[in-house]
Amino acid sequence: MASRREFLSAAVAVATAAALRPAFALSPPVPAGMQMRAIPSTGEKIPVIGMGTSGSFEVDLAGREPLKEVLRRFVAGGASVIDTSPNYSNAEDVVGDLLAELGLRDQVWLATKLAADNRAAGEAQFADSLRRLRTDRVELLAVHNLRDWRTQLALARELKAEGKVKYVGLTHFRDEAHDELADIVAAEKPDFVQVNYSVGATHAEKRVLPVAADSGVAVMVNRAFDDGRLFGRVAGRPLPGWAAEAGISSWAQAFLRFALSHPAVTVVIPATGKPERQSDNLLAGRGPALTEAQRAELVAMFR
Repeated sequence: MASRREFLSAAVAVATAAALRPAFALSPPVPAGMQMRAIPSTGEKIPVIGMGTSGSFEVDLAGREPLKEVLRRFVAGGASVIDTSPNYSNAEDVVGDLLAELGLRDQVWLATKLAADNRAAGEAQFADSLRRLRTDRVELLAVHNLRDWRTQLALARELKAEGKVKYVGLTHFRDEAHDELADIVAAEKPDFVQVNYSVGATHAEKRVLPVAADSGVAVMVNRAFDDGRLFGRVAGRPLPGWAAEAGISSWAQAFLRFALSHPAVTVVIPATGKPERQSDNLLAGRGPALTEAQRAELVAMFR
C-alpha cells in the first residue's frame, strides 16, 4: 500500500488543474487508486469517499483557514462529492466562498437540499442556495429528512428538467424513518437516497439498502462514524488483526470501509474540519471491500 506522502504527491495535479468544463460534465479524472462507483440512473461514476459539511463547515471567518487545506486535500486525493444543506447554518456560504477562492467549483460534485414547507419556500430556498454556493447549478438536490417531500421532490424534478439540477434525492438520518423512506424510494425511484448507516447502527440493512438496490437508486451514507461516538467505543483498542492486510491503518478507515463494503452503497460522506483527518478518510477509498467475516467481526464489537 502506498504511503500517505506518495498518495498525496501522486494526486496533487488534480488539485491544481483548473480546466473549464460545461455544466454537469462527467466527474473529473481521479488519481489511481481512488475507487469509483456508478450512479444507477445514469452510469456516471463518482468517487466512493465524499464529504459532509454539517458542523465541520459551520464556522466563523477565523475557522475557515484550515478548511482550505481540507478542501485541497479532498480534491487532490481524488474525491469530489460535497454534501451540504441550507439547514446547516452558514455551511453553504463557507463552501461556496472557499470553492470560489480556491478555484475548485468545477472539480467538485455539489449536493444540497430542500428543507421547506411549501413550493414558494422551496423555490426561494433553492435560489438562495445557489447564491450562497456561488454557482448556477448543483449536481444533486435532495429533500431534507422527507420534509414536505411530495411538493419538494416535484420541485426538484422540475429544476432537473430546467438543467439546474442533475440528480434528485431523498434523505433522512434516523432509524425510525427508515420504513417510510424505503416506501417512498420504492414508489418514486429518485436518483439518490441518503441514509444513516454505520458499523454501530446497521438498521438501514433491513429495508432501505435492499430497496435502493432493487430500485436502481444510488445510496449516499451519512453518520458513518455515528456522529463520532464510534471512536469513543474503540478508544485504546487495537485494530483487528486483518486490518493491515486489508490496507486499513486507522479506525476511521475501518468504519468507512465497512459502509462501503455493502454492495448497495455508492458513496460515504464523512465530515471533518481537520486536514489530517481528511487525508486519513480518503485512504478508505483505496482498498478492497471487507469480507463478510470481517464485517461480522466489526459489528460484533458494537453489540
